[in-house]
Amino acid sequence: MKAMESMEIFGGGQHQGDTRKEGWAWKPLGEVCKTGSGGTPLSSRREYYEGGDIPWLLSGEVAQGNVREAKNFITKAGLESSAARLFPKGTILVAMYGATAGQVGILRFEAATNQAVCGILPNEKFVPEFLFYFFLAQKDELVAQATGNAQPNISQIKIKNTEVPLPPLAEQQRIVALLDEAFAGLATAKANAERNLQNARALFESHLQSVFSQRGDEWVESLLGSCCEQIFAGGDVPKDRVSKVRTSQYNVPIYSNGEKDDGLYGFTDIARVTKPSVTVSARGTLGFSAIRTEPFMPVVRLIVLVPDVEQISLPFLYYTVVGKDFGNTGTSIPQLTAPNIKGSILHIPPLSEQIAISEKLDALSEETQRLTRLYERKLAALEELKKSLLHHAFSGEL
Repeated sequence: MKAMESMEIFGGGQHQGDTRKEGWAWKPLGEVCKTGSGGTPLSSRREYYEGGDIPWLLSGEVAQGNVREAKNFITKAGLESSAARLFPKGTILVAMYGATAGQVGILRFEAATNQAVCGILPNEKFVPEFLFYFFLAQKDELVAQATGNAQPNISQIKIKNTEVPLPPLAEQQRIVALLDEAFAGLATAKANAERNLQNARALFESHLQSVFSQRGDEWVESLLGSCCEQIFAGGDVPKDRVSKVRTSQYNVPIYSNGEKDDGLYGFTDIARVTKPSVTVSARGTLGFSAIRTEPFMPVVRLIVLVPDVEQISLPFLYYTVVGKDFGNTGTSIPQLTAPNIKGSILHIPPLSEQIAISEKLDALSEETQRLTRLYERKLAALEELKKSLLHHAFSGEL
């Protein structure tokens, strides 16, 4: 049975619990494989890093997939000084600490790692790719049992105590071949979905730019500050008058810099802005813009633009801001300022044309968002399909 056909039979995302194929032996990894961790040369000894020829991987470079290249290199002296080891080709790598904890890779070349990576050394009992896929299937379980909240920590002991299956080598090879085929198909589907997602966004951005580059004779040049009643930045979070959820007392949204949840921070009981406005993220997700139609409180330097509706409509102001490059302060932490935005030059048509343009852009934006949701759901489904396929592979159902 073809791997992709078997995926359709099993169904994506339907995990049936921890089942094990009858006849397979299962043993703690530490009893059947050697493991080791890497090390880090002293940062003061730059000669260990410069001009090196040994690939040296950080935990963040242990991709969920095959490790094929490295960005960092050290010398032989650096390798010896760090108490690290040179892992051979075929070593399975598991990131143990921080945001990348649980990521799994398999070396396609000899390499060293830093101390945040556990290396599982291949031997005659396993096809290396079989162990790679097995630990790929265990990622969520390892992360769930990691210690620490802000920075998860998967100990090497935990990895060594993980029970692994020991089917015959021929069976391992069969499973690896099926998974290789299926994951290649999934990678192609994912690449297509990501490309379609990018194309949908690029189409909208291209049309938006064309609107403001192909101006008519009745368009006039103005300063953004002259088209708005107010442009100002938000202040501090009202710490004693804030709730993370909307309540009868605290029902005024607080917006900060950020794109997640449109920058929603929480709720308070007083509004600083009572007119429909456009906000622009001045730090972090620089330039992220949104229309705000209900009273709200801006904080953490979020910049608020209140339009002069006799000159510029709210939707047209939004599209003007979305398509505009304001630059930044040029400091070590890029940010926008209210004076920076006020001095920006823009071109605006008569109000009637603004409305017509905005309506067309609204329709295109809605279609772009629909396609974005569609492709994002497809990408999520592909990830669930991977998990489902791995589950079935190691429960003996593939």
